[in-house]
Amino acid sequence: MIKRSDFPIPARLNLTIAAVQLAALCSILWAAGRVHGWQAVALLALAYGITMNSGYAMLHEAEHNLLHPNAVVNQTVGAVLALFFPAPFHLIRQGHIGHHIRNRSDDEAFDLYFEDENRFWKYLQLYGTLTGLFWVLIYFTNLVVVVRPGLITPRSTRFNRPTEAFLESLNPRYRRLIQLEALAAILLHAGMIWAWKIPLVHYFAVMFGFGLIWSAMQYAHHYGTVREVQKGALNLRTFGLLDLVWLNHNWHLNHHMHPTVPWVYLPLLAEGGEQRGSLWRAYLREWRGPRFSNERVENRFAGRVIK
Repeated sequence: MIKRSDFPIPARLNLTIAAVQLAALCSILWAAGRVHGWQAVALLALAYGITMNSGYAMLHEAEHNLLHPNAVVNQTVGAVLALFFPAPFHLIRQGHIGHHIRNRSDDEAFDLYFEDENRFWKYLQLYGTLTGLFWVLIYFTNLVVVVRPGLITPRSTRFNRPTEAFLESLNPRYRRLIQLEALAAILLHAGMIWAWKIPLVHYFAVMFGFGLIWSAMQYAHHYGTVREVQKGALNLRTFGLLDLVWLNHNWHLNHHMHPTVPWVYLPLLAEGGEQRGSLWRAYLREWRGPRFSNERVENRFAGRVIK
């Protein structure tokens, strides 16, 4: 039995890494206003993609209350990192915690379609994830949350069970905070574009460098896995340095089996001799698309609101 007390949160290390991540993200966006030529913009897009995926891994720690033992510090640092996603921290946090309770059930099986589902829509969802459109959707959700929050309700997504299940799990107590976080993200990015004179085409290209990489990785760890909420995940690999920069986020099965264990310990939980698959090959497998299934797996936590 793994006890949380056996794996203390590396609070000082996490805060140091978060500070470096924020400084690097600001520097990349600042540079986007000073470079000329698409080669330079492409390099900045790649740099932002690698750095913000590291930042996402750290705010993911905050989602699980593993960034810092002080709850206020944990939530604040997570919310600041989320501004560079950009997304409301308390919205994506609820989405991620909900992922841990819906994983591989009928409410979250993007690699499958069932008799009562639209096959075309399932292909659109999966291929949209593989090509960065999932991030684009979240990006523009900031505007929806601020201008038309009434659209973020289950009744508007009954045609799509996974989205409906996600929205059903949202806690109303965070609604105002989510609006404030979305507004803060909009103002921050508008301010950076104006103050650093970033051409809009440079800005969106750099931001999409993160969005494409992040979105493309979102289901690689779950595609084709066993239909079980914890075991339905894979430990994958990139290469040593990148795995470290991304804070062991690709030890995904270990994380699902032990979601209260901080990132620094996840490789230690692997069974001896385990061979991790390639993240790149896992991504390419997803292009096979969703397959038809008669196997139904009920979400036993259906209707539960995220705390």
